[in-house]
Amino acid sequence: MFEPAVLLPAWLAYFALHSLLASLMVKHWIAGRWPSLMPAYRLAFNAVAILGLLPILYLLYAHPGRLVWAWSGPWAWLANGAALAAVLGFFLTLGHYDGQEFLGLRQWRSGARTVADQERFHLSSFHRYVRHPWYFLSLLILWTRDMNEAMLASALLTTAYFVVGARLEEQKLIAYHGERYRRYMQKVAGLFPLPWKTLSKAEAAELVAGQG
Repeated sequence: MFEPAVLLPAWLAYFALHSLLASLMVKHWIAGRWPSLMPAYRLAFNAVAILGLLPILYLLYAHPGRLVWAWSGPWAWLANGAALAAVLGFFLTLGHYDGQEFLGLRQWRSGARTVADQERFHLSSFHRYVRHPWYFLSLLILWTRDMNEAMLASALLTTAYFVVGARLEEQKLIAYHGERYRRYMQKVAGLFPLPWKTLSKAEAAELVAGQG
């Protein structure tokens, strides 16, 4: 049986904690009071993010609720093909990110105590078409799955969180990269690629160089 009174608050608490720990306010507070903890902050953040999902995944498995819809026939091939393409997209994007920075290993090894991310402003081939490729690919996988009540509620909440989370993340990116990121936001779509809001390879290079 679907347990909305348990699952929905669990998701909301998870999203609230995730956003709070990712905020510059909390990072500055930690850096000011316990600067020696900052090298391990990103590692701890990722650990909390993963461990916090485990009880929610259990709820999804233990209390799925009734089936809302299931893809079948050609639609199932289309849905699974889109999900497979999204998974492939994830692997292709990995080469465009600093994995050591993302995981927090670089900060830990170097003893970095700064609040700001260390990765420089760059635009991968994916970022020429959408500002948040991982969010887009995640949503593509999520919405191409068969939906029971628990899964549908989770998909709706996750989509809403991605919309809000993208805005919060971009506030930090503007703080880090200034007007250059504002120009990028004006030229490229946020969560879903739009044909009329893309960058050519030359335009992306100019923007990275601070000339666009």
